[in-house]
Amino acid sequence: MTDLDSVGIVPVVVINDPGTGVELAGALAAGGIACAEITLRTPAATAVIERIAATQPDFLVGAGTVLTVDDVDRVADAGAQFIVSPGLDPSVVDRAHSLGLLAVPGVATASEIQLALRLGLDHVKFFPAAQLGGAAAIAALAGPFPQVRFMPSGGVNLENAAEYFDLPSVFAVSGSWMMPREVVAARAWSAVTALSKQAMRAIGTVG
Repeated sequence: MTDLDSVGIVPVVVINDPGTGVELAGALAAGGIACAEITLRTPAATAVIERIAATQPDFLVGAGTVLTVDDVDRVADAGAQFIVSPGLDPSVVDRAHSLGLLAVPGVATASEIQLALRLGLDHVKFFPAAQLGGAAAIAALAGPFPQVRFMPSGGVNLENAAEYFDLPSVFAVSGSWMMPREVVAARAWSAVTALSKQAMRAIGTVG
């Protein structure tokens, strides 16, 4: 997980236009965030991943909302380097590993973390973080599972990102506050870059 370990923030992107996706990736990278999780919530998601992978080789592009083995195959063919899922499906994890993709499945309980460990995982998404108890819940789970690294997602924002990131067990935080939908719709890329720099400063990384 070396690449994801180094990014700090994994932006969650819901976007409809491949061209806009490329521009958004450039704006994020200019602000110090050279990574994005393109969620499979729109018909254009796979094309967005493909365009970013083809045009920005130094940008770490992954797929989110990966629910099935077929999803894994599609995003792997498009050039995704990692996958993120809202839950933990062993078949999805196994397919990702067979294709050389990093897999970060969602967990919400100690039982799911134990299953993740049995599948050979030590990096997981804690989702939905805010509803599950936030940073305090992750700190509690880190006690019996010191080998597990968490990526909180759901309710993470500028105000609480540092609280999560200060936990030794957190390898990255996940969210979309640095690219509000109205800003992306207006193609205000300088604003995305400024918000990305602000986000990186919030977690202790100069943007």
